Formats: sequence, C-alpha cells, structure tokens
Amino acid sequence: MMATRFRNWLRSGLTNPMLKLSARTAVATVAAVLVARLSGLVESYWAAIATLIVMQSALGTSLPVAGREFLGTALGVSMGAVLAGNFGRGVLTFGAGIFLLGLICGALGYAHPYLRNRLDRTAYRYAGIALIIVMLIPRPDPAWLIAVHRFSEVSIGIVVAVAMSVVWPERESVKVMDKVRRDAYDARAVNEQLITVGNDD
Repeated sequence: MMATRFRNWLRSGLTNPMLKLSARTAVATVAAVLVARLSGLVESYWAAIATLIVMQSALGTSLPVAGREFLGTALGVSMGAVLAGNFGRGVLTFGAGIFLLGLICGALGYAHPYLRNRLDRTAYRYAGIALIIVMLIPRPDPAWLIAVHRFSEVSIGIVVAVAMSVVWPERESVKVMDKVRRDAYDARAVNEQLITVGNDD
C-alpha cells in the first residue's frame, strides 16, 4: 500500500508540467550563462535573464516573444549608444530616448504589416530595458561597447531559449493547443475587422 502510494506520487511528479518547465528552464539558463562566458562576455547574467523571459512566456508564444525581445533590444541598445555617445548619460537624455523609442516602435509598426504585430508594447518594453542598461548603469567603457555587449548577451539568451524549445519541446495537451489556435484565430479575425472598419472611415 505504502509502496504503491509512493510509486503513484513519483509518477505524478515526473509527469508534472511544472517540474518539466523548471528542468527545461534551469538547463537553458545555465547553458546561456556558459555560452556567454565562453564568448568572453563579462555580464553573462543578461543572457540568463533573456533566456528566462523567453522560456517563461505563455504557451505557444515563446517564438514571438523571442522576436520581440530581439527587435526591442536591438532598438534600445542602438538608441542608448547614439544618445550616450553624443549627448551623455543624463536623465533628460535618457527620458528623450524612452520617448523616441516609443515613437520609433509605433512608426515602424505602421510602416509595414509584418512589423505591426511585432513592434508592440512588448518590444517597446524590451527596448526601454536595453536603453536603461546602456545609459543608466555607470560604467567606464564607451556606450557603443556596452551596447554591443548587451546585445550579444541577450542574443545568446534568446538563441539558447529557442534552441531549447527545439531540442526539448514543451509537451502541450491537445486541448490547450486547440485553445491557443482558437484564440489566435479569434484575435486575427478581430484585427481584420478593425482594419476594415478603419479603412471604411
């Protein structure tokens, strides 16, 4: 009786989705830190943070999150390098950078349909975080070097997270995947209706 109960507990623990997610995330974040360190990047913890963000994203959304994080980080570190290199790292310059990033994300979203769903608030949030890292954390290195390092570390984290999704995919139930597909279809249908209404106006 006791042995059967222990066996059932062990079996349920090994098939628990949270246990699997925890194991996948731990392996991915450690791999990201090791790759960043082997690449000679000093602040390898940014790679782990990027990996964690992608791995912890909602079911079926890790690839879009990775794309938004990549685009946002590229915009943020570029803006940080340009502003800090030319105008210094003052608070007003930083505020102007945050404002400009929002305008750029919005403008690029309207410029091309492909970017419309990728340069949203999520990408803007990652861009802002990258700008903060480059501009507000005092370092003796030039801003462009900090920007290159942060972009490299975050890119490593994103690549490791996406690779983990391929090598060790998360097993979703059919019901959950059907719900994700239905929600995506519903969201797409609502988007198309809004665009049609906007064009009619």
